[in-house]
Amino acid sequence: MEKIASFTVNHLDLLPGIYVSRKDTVGNAVLTTFDLRMTKPNREPVMNTAELHTIEHLGATYLRNHPLWGDKIIYFGPMGCRTGNYLILGGDYESRDIVELVTGMFEFIRDFEGEIPGAAARDCGNYLDQNLPMAKWQAKKYLDTCLYCIKEENMVYPQ
Repeated sequence: MEKIASFTVNHLDLLPGIYVSRKDTVGNAVLTTFDLRMTKPNREPVMNTAELHTIEHLGATYLRNHPLWGDKIIYFGPMGCRTGNYLILGGDYESRDIVELVTGMFEFIRDFEGEIPGAAARDCGNYLDQNLPMAKWQAKKYLDTCLYCIKEENMVYPQ
């Protein structure tokens, strides 16, 4: 079998950033999958499931309620390797197009106070696996070390 595209990315040189992972055409629509890489793979600790789960709940809530982007959100959720998240948007986009959206989402997570949306037994299959303080810490780190100072090297996969 052939390697899938995401396994051909050089993870040894991959930096935190916003990357176009793939573009798919479904009928006449283009779906753009973004790799929101929050840690340096194989060089930094991965995120624990609890904070990643909280980032998913808060991020999905922010994105789906966004006045400009909400109707373009197809999916937001964690990568299996726990080094970031995938965001799938309806439309043909580049990394630069969503820097403001992703920055706003992680500011929302960093600043969030209160009950985590959907963190109840009735709403979630693993509602106890949440960690708001660490989610906020991870969001702040991503903002400070990547999003607020994003460069081309944080938006184009290494060769």
